[in-house]
Amino acid sequence: MKSIKIGTRKSPLAMWQAREVARNLQNHNFTTDISPIVSSGDKDLVNPLYAMGLTGVFTKDLDYALLDREIDIAVHSLKDVPTDLPDTIEILAYLKRDYPQDVLVRSKAAAGKDIRELKVATSSLRRRAFWRREFPETEFVDIRGNVSTRLQKIENGLADATIFSLAGLKRLELNIAYEELPFMIPAPGQGVVVVTGHSANVEINRAVRKLNDAETQYCVENERAFLKTLEGGCTAPIGAFAEIIEGQMRFVARLCSKNGKECVDTDEIFNFDPQILYGNKIAVTVLKNGGKEIMELLY
Repeated sequence: MKSIKIGTRKSPLAMWQAREVARNLQNHNFTTDISPIVSSGDKDLVNPLYAMGLTGVFTKDLDYALLDREIDIAVHSLKDVPTDLPDTIEILAYLKRDYPQDVLVRSKAAAGKDIRELKVATSSLRRRAFWRREFPETEFVDIRGNVSTRLQKIENGLADATIFSLAGLKRLELNIAYEELPFMIPAPGQGVVVVTGHSANVEINRAVRKLNDAETQYCVENERAFLKTLEGGCTAPIGAFAEIIEGQMRFVARLCSKNGKECVDTDEIFNFDPQILYGNKIAVTVLKNGGKEIMELLY
């Protein structure tokens, strides 16, 4: 087999993800090359994602490269991947999930400040809505850029603190202080590296599927089914997290209005069957319990 050409965004975190996929493929005796591609989301670092009116803003340029056969596979952070993919592109493998949580990182100047008084930098509607549910008076400011850029912006005084996926901090081995946020349910698929490919590349796709972690797949496919049934894009104030514990699945999810005042929560534990997408059924219940009205206000 020829060397497998891996497409990725150019950010340090995206490159880490691509190298992790390459390392896993090399462990299976496949050779690889990494091809960085600038995504639309990386070209526009001014506008917040929710204002760009797009889903797949970080993935579509890699989709084009797959369709044009410029690359063999593409590597993404799963939370950025839309629930509907182009017809000939498919998910080949989910790497084992590591750190799904959101965490708060403060500037040095705000180290002793009461959390209720923080000015928070985030462009995520989900993070803003879930935070406002707890602290409705919080002032927010938009922030874009890679991890290092955002850290520098808060140190320069843009805000007192910002919110990161813990996976990003751990993967980049950044030794910085952070605070856990138990009220912040993660985005569907957060903390998971995913590999997509063109359906016609049968031999390469077969090789990449060797990297798939089945338990992660079951969990995130339920989270994404929940998101899709709600008809929420990647930027909507929707959180979902599933985990399997001793043959049972726990599914925690939340849908909120943008201001965090109206929310529907669910926290269920049930016997797990890999043939059933529980996320669909849970989403229908959420819609019946007030979620439909919230979704209508969002779009």
